[in-house]
Amino acid sequence: MSGTRRSRVGDPAPWFEAHVFVCCNRRPDGHKRGSCAAKGSEALRDYMKARAKEIGLKGIRVNMAGCLDRCEFGPTLVVYPEGVWYKIETKDDVDEVLAVHLAGGGRVARLMLTEAHVPPPKEAPPG
Repeated sequence: MSGTRRSRVGDPAPWFEAHVFVCCNRRPDGHKRGSCAAKGSEALRDYMKARAKEIGLKGIRVNMAGCLDRCEFGPTLVVYPEGVWYKIETKDDVDEVLAVHLAGGGRVARLMLTEAHVPPPKEAPPG
């Protein structure tokens, strides 16, 4: 199966045009990978959700997610159905993703995570 899913004839209409999943995973302080929540993702998600409603974006759902496995680059979010990943650090970053990607259908290249942004390899278990 390829990594791309397409709607099939007879599928119900989607509930939303886009889903935005903002990582709000929290690891213990001092964890070597860090965590998005420790970097402020919860407040950014709350802002994004309120701001999307305030500017009248319809058909967009902003959700909290557990670990999206891009901890070193966080706070991170992913927009589906496109599967575009972003690093957001400020309310201005959130506003730009809302305006350019979700309202305008474009991409915010300076915030995008690409194939070059991969987490370090997981350590092999002892033994």
